[in-house]
Amino acid sequence: MARVLVVGAGLTGGACAAQLRGAALGHIAVWDKARGAGGRMSTSGSARDAARTADLGAQYVTLEPERAGAHRRFYEELLSHGILKPLTAPIEGLVVKEGLCNYMAPQGMSSVVKYYLKQSGADVFYEQHVTHICLQDGKWEVSRKMGLPEQFDIVILTMPVPQILQLQGDIVNSKFIPPNHRYLA
Repeated sequence: MARVLVVGAGLTGGACAAQLRGAALGHIAVWDKARGAGGRMSTSGSARDAARTADLGAQYVTLEPERAGAHRRFYEELLSHGILKPLTAPIEGLVVKEGLCNYMAPQGMSSVVKYYLKQSGADVFYEQHVTHICLQDGKWEVSRKMGLPEQFDIVILTMPVPQILQLQGDIVNSKFIPPNHRYLA
Protein backbone atom coordinates (compact mmCIF):
# COMPACT_ATOMS: atom_id res chain seq x y z
CA MET A 1 0.00 0.00 0.00
CA ALA A 2 1.20 3.49 -0.83
CA ARG A 3 1.98 6.26 1.62
CA VAL A 4 0.23 9.40 0.38
CA LEU A 5 0.82 12.96 1.56
CA VAL A 6 -1.64 15.75 0.84
CA VAL A 7 -0.03 19.13 1.53
CA GLY A 8 -2.70 21.66 2.52
CA ALA A 9 -5.70 21.31 4.82
CA GLY A 10 -7.99 23.68 2.97
CA LEU A 11 -11.06 22.76 0.93
CA THR A 12 -9.07 21.19 -1.91
CA GLY A 13 -6.83 19.18 0.44
CA GLY A 14 -9.76 17.97 2.56
CA ALA A 15 -11.92 17.00 -0.42
CA CYS A 16 -8.94 15.37 -2.14
CA ALA A 17 -8.10 13.30 0.96
CA ALA A 18 -11.75 12.20 1.23
CA GLN A 19 -11.76 11.12 -2.43
CA LEU A 20 -8.47 9.26 -2.00
CA ARG A 21 -9.93 7.21 0.84
CA GLY A 22 -12.43 5.81 -1.62
CA ALA A 23 -9.56 4.94 -3.97
CA ALA A 24 -8.02 2.70 -1.27
CA LEU A 25 -4.48 3.87 -2.03
CA GLY A 26 -3.12 3.18 1.42
CA HIS A 27 -2.11 5.44 4.31
CA ILE A 28 -3.08 9.08 3.81
CA ALA A 29 -1.53 11.96 5.75
CA VAL A 30 -2.46 15.64 5.49
CA TRP A 31 0.03 18.34 6.50
CA ASP A 32 -0.73 22.03 6.82
CA LYS A 33 1.46 24.90 7.98
CA ALA A 34 -1.42 26.58 9.86
CA ARG A 35 -2.68 25.77 13.36
CA GLY A 36 -5.97 24.41 12.07
CA ALA A 37 -8.08 23.39 9.09
CA GLY A 38 -9.65 25.70 6.57
CA GLY A 39 -7.06 27.43 4.43
CA ARG A 40 -8.97 30.15 2.61
CA MET A 41 -12.11 28.95 4.36
CA SER A 42 -10.77 29.54 7.88
CA THR A 43 -13.02 30.32 10.81
CA SER A 44 -11.68 32.08 13.89
CA GLY A 45 -13.28 31.99 17.33
CA SER A 46 -13.35 34.72 19.93
CA ALA A 47 -10.99 34.30 22.90
CA ARG A 48 -13.74 35.68 25.17
CA ASP A 49 -16.79 33.85 23.79
CA ALA A 50 -16.55 30.52 21.94
CA ALA A 51 -20.01 31.08 20.44
CA ARG A 52 -18.70 34.08 18.47
CA THR A 53 -16.85 33.24 15.28
CA ALA A 54 -15.80 34.99 12.12
CA ASP A 55 -15.08 33.49 8.73
CA LEU A 56 -11.74 34.90 7.61
CA GLY A 57 -11.93 33.81 3.98
CA ALA A 58 -15.08 32.74 2.18
CA GLN A 59 -18.31 33.62 3.98
CA TYR A 60 -20.60 31.63 1.68
CA VAL A 61 -20.42 29.33 -1.32
CA THR A 62 -22.41 29.46 -4.54
CA LEU A 63 -23.67 26.60 -6.68
CA GLU A 64 -23.77 27.81 -10.27
CA PRO A 65 -26.27 26.20 -12.66
CA GLU A 66 -23.61 25.35 -15.27
CA ARG A 67 -21.61 23.45 -12.65
CA ALA A 68 -24.54 21.98 -10.77
CA GLY A 69 -24.16 18.52 -12.30
CA ALA A 70 -20.51 18.10 -11.38
CA HIS A 71 -20.83 19.53 -7.87
CA ARG A 72 -24.40 18.75 -6.83
CA ARG A 73 -23.38 15.55 -5.02
CA PHE A 74 -21.01 17.50 -2.77
CA TYR A 75 -23.61 20.15 -1.96
CA GLU A 76 -26.32 17.56 -1.29
CA GLU A 77 -24.03 15.64 1.09
CA LEU A 78 -23.09 18.81 2.99
CA LEU A 79 -26.73 19.92 3.15
CA SER A 80 -27.93 16.51 4.39
CA HIS A 81 -25.37 16.60 7.25
CA GLY A 82 -26.27 20.18 8.24
CA ILE A 83 -22.82 21.47 7.30
CA LEU A 84 -24.36 23.88 4.77
CA LYS A 85 -27.71 25.64 4.84
CA PRO A 86 -29.32 27.90 2.24
CA LEU A 87 -28.24 31.52 2.63
CA THR A 88 -31.42 33.51 3.24
CA ALA A 89 -30.06 36.71 4.81
CA PRO A 90 -29.49 39.64 2.47
CA ILE A 91 -25.89 40.57 1.71
CA GLU A 92 -25.19 44.16 0.80
CA GLY A 93 -23.79 44.40 -2.71
CA LEU A 94 -24.57 40.76 -3.63
CA VAL A 95 -25.85 40.57 -7.19
CA VAL A 96 -28.55 37.92 -7.27
CA LYS A 97 -28.65 35.95 -10.50
CA GLU A 98 -31.39 33.53 -11.43
CA GLY A 99 -30.41 29.91 -10.90
CA LEU A 100 -27.62 30.60 -8.38
CA CYS A 101 -27.92 28.95 -4.99
CA ASN A 102 -25.93 30.48 -2.13
CA TYR A 103 -25.13 28.50 1.01
CA MET A 104 -23.61 29.34 4.38
CA ALA A 105 -22.08 27.14 7.07
CA PRO A 106 -23.72 27.65 10.50
CA GLN A 107 -20.58 26.35 12.29
CA GLY A 108 -18.24 28.45 10.15
CA MET A 109 -16.85 27.78 6.69
CA SER A 110 -13.98 25.71 8.09
CA SER A 111 -16.60 23.14 9.13
CA VAL A 112 -16.85 22.14 5.45
CA VAL A 113 -13.12 21.38 5.38
CA LYS A 114 -13.23 19.63 8.76
CA TYR A 115 -16.06 17.42 7.52
CA TYR A 116 -14.02 16.24 4.52
CA LEU A 117 -10.91 15.70 6.61
CA LYS A 118 -12.92 13.55 9.02
CA GLN A 119 -14.42 11.58 6.13
CA SER A 120 -10.94 10.97 4.72
CA GLY A 121 -9.72 9.01 7.73
CA ALA A 122 -6.35 10.68 7.12
CA ASP A 123 -3.86 11.49 9.82
CA VAL A 124 -3.95 15.29 9.89
CA PHE A 125 -1.01 17.28 11.24
CA TYR A 126 -0.89 21.06 11.66
CA GLU A 127 2.10 23.37 11.95
CA GLN A 128 3.92 21.25 9.35
CA HIS A 129 5.47 23.79 6.98
CA VAL A 130 6.83 21.89 3.95
CA THR A 131 10.09 23.38 2.63
CA HIS A 132 11.72 20.75 0.36
CA ILE A 133 10.56 17.84 -1.76
CA CYS A 134 13.26 15.58 -3.19
CA LEU A 135 13.27 12.23 -4.94
CA GLN A 136 15.33 9.82 -2.77
CA ASP A 137 15.64 6.11 -3.51
CA GLY A 138 12.43 6.05 -5.55
CA LYS A 139 10.33 7.90 -2.98
CA TRP A 140 9.46 11.54 -2.39
CA GLU A 141 11.31 12.80 0.68
CA VAL A 142 9.42 15.71 2.20
CA SER A 143 11.20 18.09 4.57
CA ARG A 144 9.57 20.64 6.83
CA LYS A 145 10.74 23.50 9.03
CA MET A 146 10.35 21.44 12.22
CA GLY A 147 10.78 17.66 12.38
CA LEU A 148 12.58 15.00 10.43
CA PRO A 149 11.99 14.43 6.71
CA GLU A 150 9.54 11.68 5.78
CA GLN A 151 9.18 9.58 2.64
CA PHE A 152 5.99 9.13 0.63
CA ASP A 153 5.06 7.29 -2.54
CA ILE A 154 2.68 10.04 -3.67
CA VAL A 155 2.68 13.76 -2.79
CA ILE A 156 -0.26 15.96 -3.72
CA LEU A 157 0.15 19.73 -3.39
CA THR A 158 -3.08 21.62 -2.76
CA MET A 159 -1.74 24.87 -1.38
CA PRO A 160 -1.86 28.13 -3.38
CA VAL A 161 0.58 28.45 -6.30
CA PRO A 162 2.75 31.15 -4.61
CA GLN A 163 3.44 28.67 -1.79
CA ILE A 164 4.21 25.88 -4.26
CA LEU A 165 6.72 28.17 -5.99
CA GLN A 166 8.57 28.65 -2.68
CA LEU A 167 9.34 24.92 -2.37
CA GLN A 168 12.91 23.76 -2.81
CA GLY A 169 14.40 20.48 -4.02
CA ASP A 170 13.81 18.25 -7.02
CA ILE A 171 10.29 19.51 -7.34
CA VAL A 172 11.57 22.88 -8.59
CA ASN A 173 12.61 21.51 -11.99
CA SER A 174 10.26 18.52 -12.20
CA LYS A 175 8.74 18.32 -15.64
CA PHE A 176 8.23 14.59 -15.58
CA ILE A 177 6.61 11.88 -13.55
CA PRO A 178 9.20 9.25 -12.58
CA PRO A 179 8.15 5.65 -13.27
CA ASN A 180 5.73 4.35 -10.60
CA HIS A 181 5.49 7.82 -9.02
CA ARG A 182 3.09 10.70 -9.22
CA TYR A 183 3.65 14.42 -8.87
CA LEU A 184 0.48 16.47 -8.75
CA ALA A 185 0.19 20.19 -8.18
